[in-house]
Amino acid sequence: MDINGAELITRYLERQGVTHVAGIPGGALLPLYRALDDSRLLHVLARHEQGAGFVAQGMARVSGRAGVCLATSGPGVTNILTALADAKADSVPLVCIAGQVPRPLIGTDAFQEIRTGYLVDSVTKAHFEVRAAEDLLDVLPEAFRIAESGRKGPVVIEVPKDVQTERLKIAGLPPPTRPDPALEPDADAVARAVELIDAAQRPVLYLGGGVTAARAHWRARALAERAGLPTTMTLMALGAMPYDHPLSLGMLGMHGARSTNHAIEESDLLIAVGARFDDRATGRADRFAPRARVIHIDTDTHELGKLRRADVTIEADAAAALAALTEAVRQQPRRQWHARIAQLRREMPDDLEGIDDVRRPAGLVAATAAALGPDAIVTTDVGQHQMWAAQHFPFTQPQNWLTSGGLGTMGFGLPAAIGAALAAPERPVVCFSGDGSMLMNLQELATLADLQLDVKVVVMDNAALGLVHQQQQLFFQRRTVGSLYQQPPALCAIAEAFGMPAIDLGATRDPAMVLGEALRQPGPMLIRAPIATDEQVLPMVIPGRANTETVH
Repeated sequence: MDINGAELITRYLERQGVTHVAGIPGGALLPLYRALDDSRLLHVLARHEQGAGFVAQGMARVSGRAGVCLATSGPGVTNILTALADAKADSVPLVCIAGQVPRPLIGTDAFQEIRTGYLVDSVTKAHFEVRAAEDLLDVLPEAFRIAESGRKGPVVIEVPKDVQTERLKIAGLPPPTRPDPALEPDADAVARAVELIDAAQRPVLYLGGGVTAARAHWRARALAERAGLPTTMTLMALGAMPYDHPLSLGMLGMHGARSTNHAIEESDLLIAVGARFDDRATGRADRFAPRARVIHIDTDTHELGKLRRADVTIEADAAAALAALTEAVRQQPRRQWHARIAQLRREMPDDLEGIDDVRRPAGLVAATAAALGPDAIVTTDVGQHQMWAAQHFPFTQPQNWLTSGGLGTMGFGLPAAIGAALAAPERPVVCFSGDGSMLMNLQELATLADLQLDVKVVVMDNAALGLVHQQQQLFFQRRTVGSLYQQPPALCAIAEAFGMPAIDLGATRDPAMVLGEALRQPGPMLIRAPIATDEQVLPMVIPGRANTETVH
């Protein structure tokens, strides 16, 4: 087989099962784009490399396989850094193929040259500098193996332009790569964990994004049901336990239910699976579940005991560890503990103000959920709208929920929704955004208009950076510097200028009917929902305080 480096890349991607690549062409990648035209790969033309990275993330989060994005050298690489860092923080498998100037020009400050490795090393699992076309035979399979194995994450392959045009003769393509076998738990550690679970009076199962990444949610449910474990979830794990399951405590942390945070406060054992003990989940770390012993399960040994000392640590794949625990623990009803949690819920009921009014955030989220049904995929940007969606959308499956948790990246939602719709074209997709977040990657409306995907973008427009404004109001003496828009953009007009239909719920007398009709209409749509600037996401843990100290 006589091919060049660019053709080797496209043919290997096909063999790996990749169907779409997202990117923007540039000089250092033009040989690869020439090869794309002779391949079966479908190219998604993003309008910014960060958007391309998030499109690939959307595909990866839904499919569980590595998404692929392309970036040219220099500004293409610098533009995609945020999407790579976001994928690293949330353990999302990505393979980014980055162009580079020809080999003789490396190190000469050539046009659009940048030292890619220095930039990406801290935000990726691995970075490869390809210096010969034949190296791609090893690098491509290794990149996918690393991205999809263990704690998943992004990998960058840097390919100079002349490597893409260099010809080589090969006997055949490398075989498709699969992730490394799942890491099995240590039997002694499992036995010690079982002893703690069986002896506990007030245990809580604490699920993080690692459960979602490992597709281990059904294993978590099995353990919870067998051992009678009330189960809480981080923002990244919502849906791992269905919202209406009797054992579900919902989300913990900064904007979690007060009853959930108080139940954790009273717990005597935390079984943390795929969770990092992030400060948004724990509040003040030294006052988080202060009387609880801890079992910590994670595939990443660096997370074990990093922020909270654990009595038992299990370095293992979440599904394997949960299966081992489920097989060994004693079946228990734990009626007294469940009765106490029911009492906490009566004493601290959820705030459902506005749940029946689509002109209020809770009602808007609930009405959207009712119109789209349980199979809908939900993406969000970052801010108040993200927390309202987390609090009020009835999630039953974790793969239905795509949000930027670790990095908290405004601008994630729209391109991630595009990727989700490409990965699951048969399912409705909705992106909840705010007017502040929407402006971060607004240009991807053009990408959505090109593709005509069934994506609805619901923008809660309060003419403000809502969560910043809320914290300034509550904790910074109402000094609202930089959080209010003096000239709010006409979002519907902007969407229409990009070639997308749009409706404004503030311009109709029956917003509930108009919302329902818009959500049921096939194809893309931007739905502007005006929200009062003084609307707040509550409860909210006071920054620097324990989770039981809230504004509510």
